[in-house]
Amino acid sequence: MNAIALDIDMSTLVVDALEPGTPLRNGALGAPIGQVLQLETAGLESYFFADWNPVLVDLLVVAAAAEFCDIRRTRPEYSWSRRFDVRVAVHDPALWNRADVRVPLEEALGHLTGDVWRFSFVQRRRDVPRVAQGRLSLDSGARIIMPYSDGLDSRAVRALVAASEGAGGLVAVRLGAGGVDQPRSKKKQAFAVVPYKLKRPRQGEASARSRGFKFAAVTGIAALMAGVQRIVVTESGQGAFGPMLAVSGQIYPDYRVHPTFSRRMERLFHAISGKDVHYEYPRLWSTKGETLRAAQALPKPPTWNDTRSCWQQARHSSVDGRRRQCGVCAACMLRRMSMFTAGIEEPAETYIWERLTTSRLEDGVAAGFDKITSKMRSYAVAGVLHMDHLADLAESPLHARSLRRAARETAEALDVDPAEVEQQLREMLGRHAAEWRAFRQALGADSFVVRLASARP
Repeated sequence: MNAIALDIDMSTLVVDALEPGTPLRNGALGAPIGQVLQLETAGLESYFFADWNPVLVDLLVVAAAAEFCDIRRTRPEYSWSRRFDVRVAVHDPALWNRADVRVPLEEALGHLTGDVWRFSFVQRRRDVPRVAQGRLSLDSGARIIMPYSDGLDSRAVRALVAASEGAGGLVAVRLGAGGVDQPRSKKKQAFAVVPYKLKRPRQGEASARSRGFKFAAVTGIAALMAGVQRIVVTESGQGAFGPMLAVSGQIYPDYRVHPTFSRRMERLFHAISGKDVHYEYPRLWSTKGETLRAAQALPKPPTWNDTRSCWQQARHSSVDGRRRQCGVCAACMLRRMSMFTAGIEEPAETYIWERLTTSRLEDGVAAGFDKITSKMRSYAVAGVLHMDHLADLAESPLHARSLRRAARETAEALDVDPAEVEQQLREMLGRHAAEWRAFRQALGADSFVVRLASARP
């Protein structure tokens, strides 16, 4: 066994993201660039339409390697953290091996995923072929980059920012491969196609925390390529704080859309480019319902019927061949409560669970739907309890310490007073609790949602 192998902890997953044919370290799992980690020409053209920056291309490969590690090793049954030792072939290994680059990278991924990461970098044998440039153009007045999905917050905040600052300077970065709000001519649009794909194993880790790094990376690259310093995060308060506060068991807090992770990504972007980008959170202290209500009050409010919030995959959520949202998972429950708060009505057929007023869970589904699995039942229970948990946080003495910790972390990231942040956090959670009570009251005392909420310990 050579010195490299002796230096690797046996519990560590060792991954080499190198070009095909490059020798691997002893015991390393290969993730060949171009085979398992695949850069997409259309995506690269969507980003590198005016300038070719090999260092930012390397960042995409690093993001893909991290995602490969994340899904390749399942988490331990009775704990959370894993260890990764990752070697990546890049254009400029001297830059990537510098402590002021490598350490922010490892810290950002560690904070995001709850795992221990160690990176090293070697020289690529061949440069990534440059994409054809000059095919795309970007409005020279671009001032704001916005990560954009098919969700309600994206639609609402885009409309609010456009109304207050003008739509001309706002550039959306699509975070998915498809979606109802995708431009029809994606290949001719800037930042419309995620620049890489990953060949995934049939089975693997499902928590997918590294996706936050992937989306932050492509958003930051978009900002750097467009010469824009401002990145506006569309998430409202429950989405930013709920995943980090309402956790159970050994689950690590989820920081994907929280300022503590964004600030770490800012440091990484500066280290590899010398340029500053800054994430803004205009709806951090608003509930989703308040954000929707503000957008709905605009002279030309967005349309909502073609947005999607649900976690369920298509094969589990179709009725008569048409995909629906389940209506009972935590994301759907927050959506339905927030739409109710904003006074926005949705057709019953938006959801599999067309009715939340029935006393039995099974009686609320659309006629003809017969795929109610134990997992879907668990999602329904968890959806209600998640909303309850968030509602309890503001006033419960049991959660005082976790709230203060969250306020302290957030205040440090935002560079503001922790006491002020704690007050804003408690007030936002208190308004969430009021919205949740009003929503349950509207469903009626016999609703299975109300019964599940009342039955909790």
